[in-house]
Amino acid sequence: MSKLVSVAEMRAIEQAADELGLSFAQMLENAGRELANAVLAHSQDRERTAVALVGTGNNGSDALVALAILGAAGWKTGALLLGKRFSHDEYVKRARKAGAQIRTLDYDNHEKLDEHAEWLRSYAVVLDGILGTGVRAPVREVLARVMAAIKANFEIAQPAPYIVAVDCPSGMDCDSGEVAAQTLQAQLTVCMGAIKTGMLTLPAYGYLGELEVADIGITNRIRQWAEIRRAIIDERAARQFLPPRPLGAHKGTFGSLLVVAGSLQYPGAALLAGRAAYRSGAGLVQMATPKQVQPLLAGHLPEATWLPLPSQDGSFGPTAAKPVAAALENATALLLGPGLGLNEGTGEFVGKLLKEKLPPLVVDADGLKLMAAYKDWFRRFTLDAVLTPHPGEMAILTGLSVAEIQRARIEIAEQYAKAWHQVVVLKGAFTVVAAPDGRSATLPLATPALARAGTGDVLAGLIAGLRAQGAGAFEAACAGVWLHGQAGLRAAAHRGAAAVLAGDLLEHLPVLDA
Repeated sequence: MSKLVSVAEMRAIEQAADELGLSFAQMLENAGRELANAVLAHSQDRERTAVALVGTGNNGSDALVALAILGAAGWKTGALLLGKRFSHDEYVKRARKAGAQIRTLDYDNHEKLDEHAEWLRSYAVVLDGILGTGVRAPVREVLARVMAAIKANFEIAQPAPYIVAVDCPSGMDCDSGEVAAQTLQAQLTVCMGAIKTGMLTLPAYGYLGELEVADIGITNRIRQWAEIRRAIIDERAARQFLPPRPLGAHKGTFGSLLVVAGSLQYPGAALLAGRAAYRSGAGLVQMATPKQVQPLLAGHLPEATWLPLPSQDGSFGPTAAKPVAAALENATALLLGPGLGLNEGTGEFVGKLLKEKLPPLVVDADGLKLMAAYKDWFRRFTLDAVLTPHPGEMAILTGLSVAEIQRARIEIAEQYAKAWHQVVVLKGAFTVVAAPDGRSATLPLATPALARAGTGDVLAGLIAGLRAQGAGAFEAACAGVWLHGQAGLRAAAHRGAAAVLAGDLLEHLPVLDA
């Protein structure tokens, strides 16, 4: 998985790499090459012209290296040098030798941008290399005026240019996520080495466009790099975590999941979770629901087997614990919680169930709230259960306020995963998966398409289905979170984000076979 680092951590990593023989010059060369490759990959349907906005830092040098490569590939290229970047700079000379037209603009003479405005608008691709990841908001006034003028110029361009941010959009604070008003909206951001933590916050995320990570040559030979435990959940990692699907398999190969979910008030939660579990690849899903609920759902999920249970007012009652315990003997995983409701009898049922020897466990929604009523609840079941709270449920489990949790999502998830000895999936924009051993992974995704009742039930079903198939707790959670997020994006592209229903996610899951 790609790593997630602070700006200070990345600086320390690069310094250590240089000391061990991977020079700053070689890292810069690697960055420029990767940037050029990204432009080539994303610009196949555009005019082959690119201009770089070049500041005085390494991001500007990355952009100049990319220009030289693009020029050698037959592109028309140009560079606007901002500030005191002199023509004897080796990267400027290299870009010029490859055909780039070089122009300059002093910060103190932003009015002279008019002389370059039409020329800048003549390029199809813009490489934003003005400022790097070390910027702190606000941008200095003299530079802010120049950046504002550049932004206004591109806003009137027809057609609009394809803007590629070099490492980060200029004017973004990559630790806090603050963004200057003059920052260009990128369509693609190519992060050098690793994604910076502030990028996965708002408003910063909204300026990134598509996010890619460039390999600049850093490996685990660098101790500071190897010690980074925070990562990004991407497609490559998610697919590696999916259980294998051998040709000679039978349904038992892919596990048996017991889903304990639903009530008369929330029957759909059980249905969504059960369907998602099957869509994850589980071999058999047994649905344990209150007996009044089972007839409502059975026809909508004919693939499942059913365990109708004693109930109180349409919810689980204490006497349901015994038949569930018996059913656990054949289960390779248990999902507890979607749509249970918060009746007193259901709370007693959960308490009784926690006394049983449980298989790999996923707890969601009302299951979390009911479980939290029991002292030391996290000591009552197998380590490495997967808990999937949204911020409100996390507040109930921890005693913290939602605001406190949202201010430090990664840190809070990591802290309680370690304290509880369980895997924590803190849902919401930029969902965090944290493991007891200190690892964490963040999904680089925020979309209103998933802000809808029932989407959490789908996520719980996906994770539980993967657990039933033998995936590890952390691995199942990461893969499930990625699949869930991709389904949300695909459903939104098909219907529009406002129209996406939780059930739509199941029809838009990526191809699951590893």
